[in-house]
Amino acid sequence: MNDITLYRKYRPKKFSDVIGQEQIVRALKSSIENNAVAHAYLFCGSRGTGKTSIARILAESIGTSANDMYEIDAASNRGIDDVRLLRDSVATLPFESKFKVYIIDEVHMLTKEAFNALLKTLEEPPAHVVFVLATTEMEKILDTIVSRCQTYVFKKPTQELLKQLVISVAKKEGYSIDLASADLIALFGDGSFRDTLGVLQKAITTSKDNKLTLSEVEKVTGAPKSALINEVVLALNQKEAEKGLRAIRTAVEEGIDMKIFTRMLIQKIRIILLIRSASGFAAVIKDDVSETDYSMLKKIADETVSPINSKTILELLNALDLTGKSYIDELPLELAVIRLTGAEK
Repeated sequence: MNDITLYRKYRPKKFSDVIGQEQIVRALKSSIENNAVAHAYLFCGSRGTGKTSIARILAESIGTSANDMYEIDAASNRGIDDVRLLRDSVATLPFESKFKVYIIDEVHMLTKEAFNALLKTLEEPPAHVVFVLATTEMEKILDTIVSRCQTYVFKKPTQELLKQLVISVAKKEGYSIDLASADLIALFGDGSFRDTLGVLQKAITTSKDNKLTLSEVEKVTGAPKSALINEVVLALNQKEAEKGLRAIRTAVEEGIDMKIFTRMLIQKIRIILLIRSASGFAAVIKDDVSETDYSMLKKIADETVSPINSKTILELLNALDLTGKSYIDELPLELAVIRLTGAEK
């Protein structure tokens, strides 16, 4: 593999390459086709969802050349003087295009004075200028700025979408990968195309052959071994608090991220409920986990009486939400295990 990062290599170059943001793509293409390009857009959404990529595609789609497209990092150019320079630049005509496009990333980082200066430019923009403001923190943008922009909210890609991306890119890079490994990489991507491909790149660069295995992915990501997660699943099913708490303690000693641990636990509990509630899901889910894991989860799902139910998922989701907010990272999951096993006195 060459030195270019996978995210840059497989970054969408045209609207047809974009995945996961179809509604936004349709709206933008329609505005271009109808000659109704806005003078200012606001793209908001979590990191790695394609805001800057689509901003670049938008610029190219309206005929803006590289010489007339400007990308500004507001985190580094956040002051009033920086925006004044921008305002002076805006006044000049494009070199060779109909429009000059200014992409301002992390726009929420601008100072209050800089925001006010930018507002004046947005109120009376030259006809040859299009602004694309991108942010991960919509709530920090002044209402007066928002009101002068066409706003698009970028949604996080689903884990299934990220998994398919991993499989596709791995194949293009000449690597085979099983579904369980791709699913784990997608889990660590945490709703970000960029982060997902970053994890895949780590796995590829450390692989000794052209086959990515679950053990290799677990090692490179620092993910807990499936057996450790399974211990907690069994503890919940058998109502053995001590077994579950011991597994959590082992995870802590191994330096495993409690959010990842809890999310992986929730995934396995979800599989049990899906198999139990809809037998047709069994064949679909089977390839998402190892053969050993599937056998254990199916056995629990087939049990006539099991304490694992929808309330289990809700309790674990609550624990996940509290993880990272607690003084002790593992405490929310420990409390969930104690409650779910009936060990609370």
